[in-house]
Amino acid sequence: MRTAYPRTAHLPWSPGVASDDVRVGDLDGLRGREVVVTEKMDGENTTLYGDGLHARSLDSGHHPSRAWVKALQGRIGALIPDGTRVCGENMYARHSLAYEDLESWFYGFSVWDGERCLGWDETVRVLRRLGIPVPVVLWRGVFDERALRALKLDPARQEGYVVRTVEGFVREEFGRRLAKWVRPHHVQTDTHWMHAAVVENGLGAGAALWDVRSGGAVDAGALARAVGVEGDERAARQAAGRLDAAGRYGDDRLGGVLAALLHRVPRGRLAGALVAPLGMGQARRVADLVGLQGRLHRSFPDEARRAGLARMAVAVDLGLLHAVAGAVAEGRPGEQVEWSALIAEEAGLLDGEPLEALRRGLRAALDGLGADATERCWAQARDAWAEGRLSTVEEAVAATWRWRSGDFPRLIHLVGPSGSGKSTFVGGLTGIGARISLDELREERGARADQRANGDVLRDGLDRLDQALARGGTGGTVVWDATSLNRQQRSLVGALARRRDAFVTHAVLLVDEAELIRRNGVRPHPVPADVLAGQLHRFVPPYPGDAHRTWYVGAGGGIEDADSVESGGL
Repeated sequence: MRTAYPRTAHLPWSPGVASDDVRVGDLDGLRGREVVVTEKMDGENTTLYGDGLHARSLDSGHHPSRAWVKALQGRIGALIPDGTRVCGENMYARHSLAYEDLESWFYGFSVWDGERCLGWDETVRVLRRLGIPVPVVLWRGVFDERALRALKLDPARQEGYVVRTVEGFVREEFGRRLAKWVRPHHVQTDTHWMHAAVVENGLGAGAALWDVRSGGAVDAGALARAVGVEGDERAARQAAGRLDAAGRYGDDRLGGVLAALLHRVPRGRLAGALVAPLGMGQARRVADLVGLQGRLHRSFPDEARRAGLARMAVAVDLGLLHAVAGAVAEGRPGEQVEWSALIAEEAGLLDGEPLEALRRGLRAALDGLGADATERCWAQARDAWAEGRLSTVEEAVAATWRWRSGDFPRLIHLVGPSGSGKSTFVGGLTGIGARISLDELREERGARADQRANGDVLRDGLDRLDQALARGGTGGTVVWDATSLNRQQRSLVGALARRRDAFVTHAVLLVDEAELIRRNGVRPHPVPADVLAGQLHRFVPPYPGDAHRTWYVGAGGGIEDADSVESGGL
């Protein structure tokens, strides 16, 4: 059934009220509730269904500005369930404002299940799976009229903003749960845009990413410009075809296409380079796909293959991984990849999140435990699942009893090149009992840049680490501060932590190479340029599952993503 989008009332302080507009009678539907404020965009209100679309008017006819969004609906319509509609703004044609850097020509702002508008967070998840961006979020918090009145917008490029409750609501509550602020004189053209020549709004580099998310054709050149890295166009197109056949859209499709496109780029460099255009979560997932896809090409004993695939499923989405590996197989036999995919499918591992039910169930069963104890129990259950020793929540609860007390030492193992911000990150942590820094141990011996006694420094550091962990949970969290660039460098610390039954968190710092070089130039103790280049060449970040928990730290020094019981690994 087609449904017209309701009229949105103006906030009491909105200056752009026209004679036929309405204002909110009172703000009781917003007060005391968490709200999100998004930019109001100057486009055409449009609703998408599984089998068609319309503009605000249910009988809206053809217009050249609607051709692109019709093509979008054609790509994603099969993913929109019956009874669901996606409402948003068709931004193809310029109205009163000129946009030059859009992420897409269609932005979604609400998703309706029948007569219920989904909550904001669920709306964002649904739209992202469809490959549809949302408008910029300007503010979020418990409704605060003073904060909203203080928002500063540029009327030359922003039409206004929309405030809505984060919680979902039914259609009858629309007028109380959502309102807008519009700039004065917001219509600033003499001729209505529908009766003038269509002028396209401009797309930014990031639009190529959203095109791929929504099932569009792969433009390797545009993708390279969007992420700043050149790649293998043939493999990217092959991956897109495989993912389309598997029904993978949104970030899944983009991640697989980018991993195939960039499969020749060293993983350590790639992860840092992709954070800015993709965000930390997608960046490290693409890099992990790049790092692991080669393993599927290797011969592996059949009796051990399922267990190996289960361990890989802790780190990556095996459906995406097999699509990427198959796409880059040109020039070498692909039988191993195809055989691996058959075994993974039979084992139920090609589902994007085969561990999700276990993770959610264990988290619920352990509700009330301390955060570290819950994380430790989850990590142990996750590893036991990968080894085939358990499969149900009940088995996981029974298998993790010994860690519920939280009585174990804690270790944060820093991982990242010089200048990535390890010391700054540690400075923001609380509850630190001991910090073992190899640079500081060298300084104690005379010079922190002197690498000649590295063996003795490492032995001294490991002795201190062992003593600190021996104090158990009473001594506070222990930090190992070294570059720890690859698996071999991390192995000695990991072995010692296992002997002391420590709860290990990898804190992986992913920073773009250009930013590392800039930081190194202004550090009090810069490393030589060739040393930093060597570090970047050797940098192989750990995978999810290599430690009990993994934090991913960005250039700003904050944790931007995690492999944990709360966030999941994939």
